[in-house]
Amino acid sequence: MDLLTCDLPGIKKLRSGKVREVFDLGEHLLLVATDRISAFDCILPNAIPGKGEVLNQLSAFWFNRLDFVPNHMIETEVSAFPLELKPYTDILRGRSMIARKATPLPVECVVRGYIAGSGWKEYQESGTVGGLALPAGLEQSDRLPEDLFTPSTKAEEGHDEAITWSQCRQILGDEIAHQVRDMSIELYRHGRAYAASRGIIIADTKFEFGIRDGEIILIDECMTPDSSRFWPADQYQSGGSPPSFDKQFVRDWLENCGWDKQPPAPILPPEIVAKTAEKYHEALVRLSSPLP
Repeated sequence: MDLLTCDLPGIKKLRSGKVREVFDLGEHLLLVATDRISAFDCILPNAIPGKGEVLNQLSAFWFNRLDFVPNHMIETEVSAFPLELKPYTDILRGRSMIARKATPLPVECVVRGYIAGSGWKEYQESGTVGGLALPAGLEQSDRLPEDLFTPSTKAEEGHDEAITWSQCRQILGDEIAHQVRDMSIELYRHGRAYAASRGIIIADTKFEFGIRDGEIILIDECMTPDSSRFWPADQYQSGGSPPSFDKQFVRDWLENCGWDKQPPAPILPPEIVAKTAEKYHEALVRLSSPLP
């Protein structure tokens, strides 16, 4: 069952994000990952079959694996959900999570290990990524000399804007900025090392953090195809945009279809929808399935 929107009568909805619906359960939150997909900060009209389940299950996998940083996950098994959610078991199964409440920090924490996407565009224009000067002569998709923390603002609607490290410190304060930078880089390095053992390069990723009881915790999602670039290691080469297990496939189609990147977004052809669903599912299987 494809899910583009989700309403649960009797359960208070707090907000709808680009992908997730957030409901108030009193002490906790219910997060429901829909099959919506966004690109260039615009929600596309198509559902990607199974996408919500992939995002939810892969996030849960990483939250469990990378537990050296506290996170918001409490429960993903619908049989253990509160009684008031029982009527919605079929909708929620596989795509939902009970989570701790936290006050989100107003910065997205991007870590880059390779030069791609907006980082590559910036480098071509100015020789920098995230305002940080890099050596001349790098090619698209090259491994960076060191992992870079390149934060951005966080927008529910419209465009996220890249900010400098100095601006990040002004927004969050020195102490919290340094903490989330260090946490982000450590999470990325652990995740990248594990993914490499499964034949996937995590070129870059994005984390979000919140404050709960005075503690910084990881929230939202964790190293999914929506928040990361996943490249098959056996097909990787620099000098272009490698094949991927993420929504780069959708971005590439949108870049070439004549769309001006302003709403409304175009309808994706059936073959693009099917291929994207296949790539998301393969990422989940490769990363989280037990080795034979």
